[in-house]
Amino acid sequence: MKQFKPYRDIRKKAVIFGLPLNLFALQMLSVIGSLMVIIFSFGMLTILTAIAWNCLLFIGLNRFSKQPHLGFLKKSFPKRISNKRQSTLDYE
Repeated sequence: MKQFKPYRDIRKKAVIFGLPLNLFALQMLSVIGSLMVIIFSFGMLTILTAIAWNCLLFIGLNRFSKQPHLGFLKKSFPKRISNKRQSTLDYE
């Protein structure tokens, strides 16, 4: 019988542009925020600052993701996922 890898194991190692999903989401929030700042306060210095900020953030997040012992990247998902009720009491 074939053994299939659970979907949650695939999610643990998912990487977009070299970043785990939570750090990629942080990068996208920064990009969207930078675009909002550029739209509402148009200027060459603002554009250059936003580009520099996003590049530095990306480099920093990549370095941070390579060293998981520094933070919250070690344990993202629980080891066991269950649909069982936590209590044996029936409240219905």
